Amino acid sequence: TGSSDPYCIVKIDDEAIIRTATVWKTLSPFWGEEYEVHLQPTFHSISIYVMDEDALSRDDVIGKVCITRDMLAEHPKGYSGWVSLSEVDPDEEVQGEIHLRVEVLGSQGGQRLRCTVLEAR
Repeated sequence: TGSSDPYCIVKIDDEAIIRTATVWKTLSPFWGEEYEVHLQPTFHSISIYVMDEDALSRDDVIGKVCITRDMLAEHPKGYSGWVSLSEVDPDEEVQGEIHLRVEVLGSQGGQRLRCTVLEAR
């Protein structure tokens, strides 16, 4: 149909912790959703999967963005911008990017992650 029904799943170290709302029938979704979660001091990565909801079969993975602990350390005041999606299945071509704002709040003993999923294209 030329459009998708996208939503995002946020995982910390491969554990799903957040699912955004689905934005129906679009290739340029806007979410504007903000979440705060507690980070374990030993976390390694945060992955954001962009999915296409499908009522008749399994949801498709459009692509993902992976933010590592080292990448966050390089941006101590947070990161905001467009990040290109990478493939999850090496046989699938991925085109698109997601606009994120990511901040780590607090100290080593009590860190929280604030992730604002803005939009995609």
